[in-house]
Amino acid sequence: MRIGIVDTTLRDGEQAAGFAFSSEEKFLLARRLLDAGVDEVEVGFAAVGRAEKVAIRRIVDGLPPQRVLGWNRALPRDVLESLSLGLVRLHVSVPVSDILIRIRFGGDRGRVRSLLREAVLCAREKGGMVSVGAEDASRADLSFLVEIACVAEEVGAFRFRYADTTGTAAPWETYERISFLARHVKIPVELHMHNDLGLAVANTLSGIRAGASWVDTSICGMGERAGLCPLEEVVVAIRVLTEGETSVDPSRLPGLASLLERITGVRMPPWKSVVGENAFSHESGLHQKGVMRDPGTYEPFSPSLVGRVRRVLAGKHASREAFGEILASQGVRLPPPVEDLLFRIMKGEVGLEG
Repeated sequence: MRIGIVDTTLRDGEQAAGFAFSSEEKFLLARRLLDAGVDEVEVGFAAVGRAEKVAIRRIVDGLPPQRVLGWNRALPRDVLESLSLGLVRLHVSVPVSDILIRIRFGGDRGRVRSLLREAVLCAREKGGMVSVGAEDASRADLSFLVEIACVAEEVGAFRFRYADTTGTAAPWETYERISFLARHVKIPVELHMHNDLGLAVANTLSGIRAGASWVDTSICGMGERAGLCPLEEVVVAIRVLTEGETSVDPSRLPGLASLLERITGVRMPPWKSVVGENAFSHESGLHQKGVMRDPGTYEPFSPSLVGRVRRVLAGKHASREAFGEILASQGVRLPPPVEDLLFRIMKGEVGLEG
């Protein structure tokens, strides 16, 4: 099964508190994401202001328009502003949970329906293609959620986004809800899962198993609050754990993570899954012995999948055998007594005094 990827580093990612990308940074990220094989990039929200419009126009002018998506509220003025920047693919979002409908529209579900219809039809009359997003879908009444999805389909939306906006969905609930939703709509279902409880990837995989065929990601999970589904994690998880596939080249993932590090100035922890410096590093003696004989003993997939190499490191937890092999791999040949002494010093068993 082919799973489409919509990366939203430039929109939801940039909404991470304390960060703002320049126009050139956004263009560079968008280009690198598309080069890596991401199907679409969600490039921003035009109504944010002038700088956002400049960045969107820069991307639209320099990259394939069919792979660029602009986010909008369900308001004709938002839609028209996006279209004026050259965007041809728009995302229109409406709240679907009772709590958000109460706060924004006094609990009037009919207003949600009418706003959605008006915004999508406005875009389509001007030649735009529209995907529809259900904000806070994971907390919405399921029958109303399906109703909104059917409205989206009726007015010509090409895809329907299910958003776990607060990151509080449980994977088993996601499976049940997406299964139900997918049975009632013909357009593709897209997943937008936040990571407040660390379950974004688990929820995404559950949703795929239930019938969703598109997923939203950001590089290293950058996004609102605790972020959302990390691009590198979900791409590799789909490859390793499911029968699905994406168009993303996994060997490009570390480079994307490094690019984001340079732009934001935030260094990822070395133990970061898939792209962290230590993701394929082994210091424990037991693990070293295992991977030197059969990498499958302690590695879930080959580091070559993501363009990396295995590292077997000398340290406090290393075995004597591995220590000798590490020295040999560096072309170091020592008399056995000297090698033994160095090993004991490294382990803290012998001091350097005298």
